[in-house]
Amino acid sequence: MDKITQMATFVQLRAICICFFLGTALAAISFTPIITRANPPSTVWTRHQHAEGHMGTRFVIIAYATDEVSAELALQTAFARIAELDELLSHYLSDSELNKFCAEAPHHTPVRLNEDLWTMLSRSQELARRTQGAFDVTVGPLTRLWRRARRQKELPSNKSLQLALSRTGYEYLRIDMDTQSGRLELPGMQLDLGAIAKGFAADEALLVLRRHGLNRASVDAGGDFALGDPPPEKDGWRIAIASPEKCQPPKDFLTLANQGVATSGDLWQFVEFDGKRYSHIVDPRTGLGLTTRTSATVIADDCTTADSLASAVVALGPAKGIALIDASPGTAALIVTPDSERSSADFFDFR
Repeated sequence: MDKITQMATFVQLRAICICFFLGTALAAISFTPIITRANPPSTVWTRHQHAEGHMGTRFVIIAYATDEVSAELALQTAFARIAELDELLSHYLSDSELNKFCAEAPHHTPVRLNEDLWTMLSRSQELARRTQGAFDVTVGPLTRLWRRARRQKELPSNKSLQLALSRTGYEYLRIDMDTQSGRLELPGMQLDLGAIAKGFAADEALLVLRRHGLNRASVDAGGDFALGDPPPEKDGWRIAIASPEKCQPPKDFLTLANQGVATSGDLWQFVEFDGKRYSHIVDPRTGLGLTTRTSATVIADDCTTADSLASAVVALGPAKGIALIDASPGTAALIVTPDSERSSADFFDFR
């Protein structure tokens, strides 16, 4: 083969190689898949709602979850916790821890208390001191007297009223913080936790739900709310403020999350004697049912605080009630009477 022929063959082979490699490269480019990142699937929330009767009222739990089985278990556990507290703190059940403690009064030595009962009594005594007895869980003899008066439609006699008063007084309930113990110093003392226990039960139920991973939850204890994170795509839970008038639409609405809110008032429970209206809410200092129609809605960091403060504010009245709220960090209140409406400075910031 001459040089010219060799040269031509070499050029042809080189051209073939170049074409082969170019074709391979183009094919690789042409058939390499283009990988794109898809948007992650959005979380699918399901709403779970159940209701049960405890503590003389209706508890409603609402929770949002991504796992139905876990959510149902969490709600069952939360209601079990409410039922446990009802058995411990009830003044209706004769064998409750509360009534067992009262049955032994007067105590000559301190009695070791169940942790939940001790928590309730220690928090109650703190508020009793702050309100100089306007909030007082030793009011049991008086609430029983007025409950019977409503049932029998008969005004308590002065004698029975004085007897009940002689068995009350927060200063006669002693709590030892170091030993988690307490004692009642007067015979016939009866404790009534109705102004704080429902809020505590709501808080405890919400805590159970959170421990199960259900942070978007609400516990309604007969109108006292313990609120967690808001529902999906919402700023908060929408809570209606009841009108002080029967059969009227809500007075206003609040939007809240990770807080407690409670309302205390005498819209439904009262009795009239000789044209005078007596509330089911008893002033522990006088022994009489309140005669001025009052409704107080309190917002706080937790439902236990909101529940107890709402009761105290109603007993104190608007002026002293607002002063109590102003002295309680993290709280706000609206107080409504037939003639006036008063609120703390920031209450309506939550609308």
